[in-house]
Amino acid sequence: MYDYLKAIGSRIRSIAYFMTMLLIALFLQNCKEQQENPNINIQLSQFDELKDQTLTFDFSKMRQQCRHFAINDHDSTQTDYITRKIYKSDFTPVWVNRYGVDSCADTLLAYLKTVNRWGFSEEAFFTSKIEKDLKRLRELNFGDQDINTIAARLEYHLTKAFLRYSTGQRFGFTNPYSSLNHLDPIDDDSTSRTKQYRHLFDIPIERPNKAFYTDALRNVVECKTGEFIQSVQPHDATLEELQQMLSNTADSKRRQTILCNMERHRWRRTPLEASDKRRKVVVNIPAFLLYAYSPDSVMTMKIGCGSTKTKTPLLTSQISRMDINPQWNIPMSIIRKDVARNAGNIHYFDSHRYFIVERKTGKRIDPSLVTAQMLKSGEYRVTQEGGEGNSLGRIIFRFNNNFSVYLHDTSNRRFFNQAVRSVSHGCIRVEKPFELAQYLLNNNADEWTLDKIRISMDMKPQTSKGIRYVSDTTRSRKLINSRSVQPNIPLYIIYQTMYKTPGGKWETYPDIYGFDAVTRKQLAQFIDKK
Repeated sequence: MYDYLKAIGSRIRSIAYFMTMLLIALFLQNCKEQQENPNINIQLSQFDELKDQTLTFDFSKMRQQCRHFAINDHDSTQTDYITRKIYKSDFTPVWVNRYGVDSCADTLLAYLKTVNRWGFSEEAFFTSKIEKDLKRLRELNFGDQDINTIAARLEYHLTKAFLRYSTGQRFGFTNPYSSLNHLDPIDDDSTSRTKQYRHLFDIPIERPNKAFYTDALRNVVECKTGEFIQSVQPHDATLEELQQMLSNTADSKRRQTILCNMERHRWRRTPLEASDKRRKVVVNIPAFLLYAYSPDSVMTMKIGCGSTKTKTPLLTSQISRMDINPQWNIPMSIIRKDVARNAGNIHYFDSHRYFIVERKTGKRIDPSLVTAQMLKSGEYRVTQEGGEGNSLGRIIFRFNNNFSVYLHDTSNRRFFNQAVRSVSHGCIRVEKPFELAQYLLNNNADEWTLDKIRISMDMKPQTSKGIRYVSDTTRSRKLINSRSVQPNIPLYIIYQTMYKTPGGKWETYPDIYGFDAVTRKQLAQFIDKK
């Protein structure tokens, strides 16, 4: 029995060996024949029929849809115009790519949800529309809409909201050059079409340009949206205080006033090149006040300004000179309105101490020989002699500007008892002219120099030398005609209907020129109506 089992085992081993060798031979034969893999030439296009077209981006269709949105977009801000221009051209999508929409959109959305802190509406930045379309794309839940329509709408709204937000935060949401310099027409032609407007805003502020918009969109493409948005945020302590007041104010009218003044603080002025920036003069038109700031004190005085028909322009400059007992070259507007009708009346010109000069020759002309037509022609200058009774008063403070407006004294001191002092043709009358002169000269004038100014202005001298000088009635009272201001003092003529006084208290003033109303109109599309 044992021998039988032994023989069977030997037979099984022989069969196993034979099968193994056979398999090896077959394998080597196949390798020798080098047969090719039948799937080696398969391409992705062979699987096109497996695609779901409803889940596939077609960028050609997206561009077409974006052009459609741009053509039908009639919003009017400068950034809206830029958005339309981008999407009417052959653009490359900024937010949507073949993989969908990345986290840059979420970053922007987070900032857009904060605009209510400024009194703005999220609707003005398409927040809910962006949020809904983002959700549709990410959940692949398009309903009866095409994926490309949703993607194009999201792309367009993201760019429009992004440029609105970043441009507004960096430069302001309104353009005062456009609104304030197209407010008051100077003259109309025979067809009643306005030819020219008064220039009322000449403060140099930064404005967006092509480079800014290019840089903004480049940061989106490079996934630096958050960094860019953070870089354009305004860092203005006064703006932050106003924002805090807004959050604590329910009164609609006061909220509107706060919003207008917040907007003015978003306008970033280009710096003045002044050697002493610790000292400055600020004239706030609605307050009818002038503030002369020093490092450790502030001098305040009343002012008068242009009427509502001849508004004082807003500007920045540097006070460089003061003239004592200045002559007054009467503006052509006043000559045509008031002076020309008195042409030939010698008594009128003598009583006002006016004289007439032919501009071409520089010669004085006898008032009795001048007609109204001659005065209106612009070929003659009418000037008032300096000194007592002059409309500019006894001193004028000059600074470079495009309007021939200045700070000056007045011959009518009772004027400052009026509550509303907007009566001039644009120049600014100051309540304390000598004190302003003393401030501007700072430590660059000795007591005798100050007394020479006092004596020239018919004020009482303060030094013994000055007292001795005026005791001699034969001496001239005009000791000094002009004095330069070194260093030049920065001057800001501003319009703030809410202003923080030197004592730290916020005051509110009437909108005498209607500039708040203009700003509210421009901000209306952003403001929360609730």
